[in-house]
Amino acid sequence: MFIVRPHPEPGEGNRTNKRRNSLKVFPRLLIWIIGWPAKWVLLDHSCTVYPERSNGTLVQFGTIFNIFTAQNCFTMSTTIRELLNHRILVIDGAMGTMIQRYKLTEEDYRGDRFKDWPSDIKGNNDLLCLTQPHIIREIHGHYLEAGADIIETNTFNAQRVSLADYHMEDLAYEINFAAAKIAKEACTLVGSGEQKFVAGAIGPMNKTLSLSPDVNNPGYRALTFDEAVSAYYEQVKGLIDGGVDLLLIETIFDTLNAKAAIFAVKKYFREANQKELPIMISGTITDASGRTLSGQTLEAFYNSVRHARPLSIGLNCALGAKEMRPHIEELSQIAECYTSAYPNAGLPNTMGEYDEQPEDTAHYIEEWAKEGFVNIVGGCCGTTPDHIRHIAEHVKSIQPRQLPRLEKAPTNKLEQEELTLTEGEI
Repeated sequence: MFIVRPHPEPGEGNRTNKRRNSLKVFPRLLIWIIGWPAKWVLLDHSCTVYPERSNGTLVQFGTIFNIFTAQNCFTMSTTIRELLNHRILVIDGAMGTMIQRYKLTEEDYRGDRFKDWPSDIKGNNDLLCLTQPHIIREIHGHYLEAGADIIETNTFNAQRVSLADYHMEDLAYEINFAAAKIAKEACTLVGSGEQKFVAGAIGPMNKTLSLSPDVNNPGYRALTFDEAVSAYYEQVKGLIDGGVDLLLIETIFDTLNAKAAIFAVKKYFREANQKELPIMISGTITDASGRTLSGQTLEAFYNSVRHARPLSIGLNCALGAKEMRPHIEELSQIAECYTSAYPNAGLPNTMGEYDEQPEDTAHYIEEWAKEGFVNIVGGCCGTTPDHIRHIAEHVKSIQPRQLPRLEKAPTNKLEQEELTLTEGEI
């Protein structure tokens, strides 16, 4: 099956349009001749083709014919939604865990460009997009080859608030732009023939809007909402200019920070007059209490961010799959959108390392999938391409969680419009 996205050519007159329409005669005739066995088709030169996984099934003639006759072709966001309705998608594993395997030195982080930087920069993993891009590209490739459908850009801390630790605030846009380009290149180089997506990773920042860093002054805040929005806006711009397909606001421990990120995303698309990319949101339950660090229950967190109408809402980090299970089950029962889960490789040992084996992580996630809890799965801290390979293998034949039907009857016109918009977008 193919999804077609049109690329309009400005300035074309009626004569050009007639010539383009005439070029469609042969492809349509070819489709009539080939009929049901068709799997690869000749498409109009003004469209871009996105092959979708067919699992060996044949493409229906009616579907192909409708692609050529439809006035409104499908978009990238439609493609991922259709995939989510068809199967469970797999997101990649930990970037930091893989970077640690390279045992990089301070000089490796600096490269030639930053060899005279006045402060230490080892540990600034996002900077590697500029100084060691081949390593980041290679890591992306490993995850893609392992079966990941979605890979995250190496930009978890790539906004000026977090980069200030290294005095590199002015590099925020450049790092995000480069990271997006590297991830897209990795998708091209792997060339599996399946649709892959790049998610622009937007982390929680190293400062919180809801909590004071000073125990003696609970009213103090190290960051204002406007400062957070400005930093996220710059990051979003870099990611989108670099070509990401999705935006992933992840590892949320303070919902107010997430709201700043959401506001920045919406503001960017509004001011840029662009169609919004799908947004994925992933929170973090910090302990057995079932609450985020800022004190919200899972249901409260969900209701605090659902106004963004995200593609998915889920959980990641902090917990292993075994400990995350009850929270994922709860989320699957209340979420109107798709759900995601990418836990750590178990809980860390006394040395801060993760011991859970890939087959164990995959076993837990397979159980979630069979119970109908998830639409997107993957790994966080401590997970590797081996974990992702096992997870992808375990869930590939399991049906994804079905979106619930909204049963609440609207009581007024405003609620009717809200319900219509929500159902239309999901």
